[in-house]
Amino acid sequence: MQAQNIIFPAQILRGPGVISQLGDICALLGTRALVIGGHQSLAAVGDKIRHQLEGSAVELVGSEWFGGESSEGNISRLAKIVKDKKADIVIGVGGGKSLDTCKAVGVETNVPVVTIPTIAATCAAVTPLTIRYLDDGHFRDLFPLTQAPAAVIIDSEILAAAPLRWLAAGLGDTLAKWYEFRAISSHPGQLSGAARSSSANSRICYDLIESYGPAACDAVRAGKPNTELDQVLDAIFMFAGLTSLMSSGAHAAASHAIYEGFTVCDKTRAFGHGLLVGFGNLCLLALENRSDEELLEAVSLAQACAVPLCLSEIADLNEDELESIVQASLHAPDMANMPVQVTAGALYAAISRVEEMADRV
Repeated sequence: MQAQNIIFPAQILRGPGVISQLGDICALLGTRALVIGGHQSLAAVGDKIRHQLEGSAVELVGSEWFGGESSEGNISRLAKIVKDKKADIVIGVGGGKSLDTCKAVGVETNVPVVTIPTIAATCAAVTPLTIRYLDDGHFRDLFPLTQAPAAVIIDSEILAAAPLRWLAAGLGDTLAKWYEFRAISSHPGQLSGAARSSSANSRICYDLIESYGPAACDAVRAGKPNTELDQVLDAIFMFAGLTSLMSSGAHAAASHAIYEGFTVCDKTRAFGHGLLVGFGNLCLLALENRSDEELLEAVSLAQACAVPLCLSEIADLNEDELESIVQASLHAPDMANMPVQVTAGALYAAISRVEEMADRV
């Protein structure tokens, strides 16, 4: 019998203005907080964090840039700062790479982490996992963590103010939970209780985005949260997080493999994880030989969620660059989870079929 170890975040708050509870939350965790984040996220919420901590028993001991990549070097550098400043709480702000860095720093220093996503691009705010990159931005590995965030603050006012492309990235990445889980559902162990939970949560992700994704995009275009945005944020963070947390074994496939392929190209590496995964979703459906009707439906939903539908929306690639992306995708670890071996010819054909469908919406 195999042991099971599922690590959940201790608390998830979601709604407009929930950052107002930061001081009370941190006071339960420690007395000295170090804020770590990206330049833009620190500029967007730094004053809010400072204001909330001023009214609490928690001292703000510093604010640090995460370094631009969730790399081993940045994690070690920031862990040393946490120790030097005797911080006993890390407040992580920003997008996926920033939050992944902060979570790993928390594990290395044995300090609780509070995550405050400033973009809704991935479920990184809730998961006990760091995606590590090399300092030049190339994908390195998936690094499981021994602790999840102590608290996650999903403030829909903050997230409604972010550029639409980041919500679109979150929608693309979250749709992958269903598309990929379904694609690999024949893997051994997929009838276990944990796997059934993961499958059910991944379907909830899809259903919420199908119902509320377009209206959530409208909320972000207007810069004001609405009920639909809150429902979509639940999909991106909570239900996508539960999908990953409850997954026993493989839970990613061609969509993420294609994203990993894009990271080898200078033109596409920084385009946005979830946007590239979103395009990969459509290629996955084509690789599965889904019907034209089903693929067209997925393309239409992707378009309504501002996900790219063709390569030209991502970058102007020459033949050599596309070949390098295809080859890297085929050799990415997640591609091995597909039920049949994917060839270069099949992937080129899938891309072409998706782009043909994009012309029909």
